[in-house]
Amino acid sequence: MMNYSETIHYLFSRLPMFSAQGQSAIKPGLENTVRLCSILGDPQDKFKSVHIGGTNGKGSTSHMLAAILQTAGYKTGLYTSPHLKDFRERIRLNGKMIAEQDVVQFVETYRKDIEEINLSFFELTVGLAFDYFAKNKVDIAVIEVGLGGRLDSTNVIHPLLSVITNIDYDHMDILGNTLPLIAAEKAGIIKEGVPLIVGQHQEEVAEIFVETTKTHNSELVFASDEWKITRSAETDTSSNTLNAVISQCTDPANSYFSFKNLQLDLTGTYQLKNLATVLSAVKRLREQGFIITDHHIETALKQVQKLTGLMGRWQILNNSPLVICDTGHNEDGMREVMKNIESGSFDKLHMVIGMLKDKDISRILKLLPKNAQYYFCQPALPRAKPVNDLQREAEIEGLHGKTYSSVRQALQAALDNALKDDLIFVGGSTFVVAEVV
Repeated sequence: MMNYSETIHYLFSRLPMFSAQGQSAIKPGLENTVRLCSILGDPQDKFKSVHIGGTNGKGSTSHMLAAILQTAGYKTGLYTSPHLKDFRERIRLNGKMIAEQDVVQFVETYRKDIEEINLSFFELTVGLAFDYFAKNKVDIAVIEVGLGGRLDSTNVIHPLLSVITNIDYDHMDILGNTLPLIAAEKAGIIKEGVPLIVGQHQEEVAEIFVETTKTHNSELVFASDEWKITRSAETDTSSNTLNAVISQCTDPANSYFSFKNLQLDLTGTYQLKNLATVLSAVKRLREQGFIITDHHIETALKQVQKLTGLMGRWQILNNSPLVICDTGHNEDGMREVMKNIESGSFDKLHMVIGMLKDKDISRILKLLPKNAQYYFCQPALPRAKPVNDLQREAEIEGLHGKTYSSVRQALQAALDNALKDDLIFVGGSTFVVAEVV
């Protein structure tokens, strides 16, 4: 039997892996996942679930909802992707990562099937997660979509609730080059009679969700129409908490929750949008019989990172100088990052930036500030955009800086140059952040 490190090496080297290879690693269709689940005894049918998709915010939303459910006393599974440091981050039970031995045993038991079916890395990981949750008899599992929705391996579940956070341009070579096309792919997770929460009411794509839910006889709720959530006060870039003020948009005279304020340990202001989505989801779960009190919500949201292990969302890495990283990597994600940077108080801005070569980065580069000092780098994976190419494209947009062969070298150069009242931001790709957290 292989040990854990040998098992992980086998998974990373033997199986097609999207994070490393890009589109060529994707196995179109759900046939492989259905076949694997059949071999496993269809574990996806043995536990209740919530399915969460969208372009941005689905990871934060998943972690917040999981934190609330486990605080309410439910045995809660959480499946997310990609991982930042440890493969086991993808599969958690009440916030704790799956044990190394469970990963080893699964791969050893089903290695012949893995190779016979020719599973992708993601297909295997989904099967492992579902098998783990079923064997541990979770009360409910929060399942994050990997990519898209309609053909994503997670889409074999029949959840209690479907959630789509927002729609933006990302993975356009796979999902389509217009927002309606992307929305149609993500709407593929909508199931017959299953309520749908859409985080943001976006005029360009709203009708797709309206029509699809009608076809599937499903309730549709736009969270941004249901709640109005604002910051209670100016939150400085370096703050460890985000204070939110909640009001009920649809019926201000009859507030559904007793609280008017919530404190979050996820401090990026974009979390206010995710919070609205989470509150709408909690409301529907309550209607389905889940006992989740206002106190459970307040307690959980103060400690999402502690309860679930979430990393890389407006995460403070150092205080003097202030170093913050964030996984926002598409146009909408970077726009939210820039809002947070602009709300901060600092002298000089240093940007440690790396990106992927299979992304259209022109829209993102246009959002970045021209008065910052740039440290261009590339994460250590085949999909990384060569650092000289990144610098050349950035120069066209008026962004100037030096190149570094690794993320760590770029960050160290920024630390060497920055004064104590400066801000260093690290991002541009999830995989850049993974190398510094």
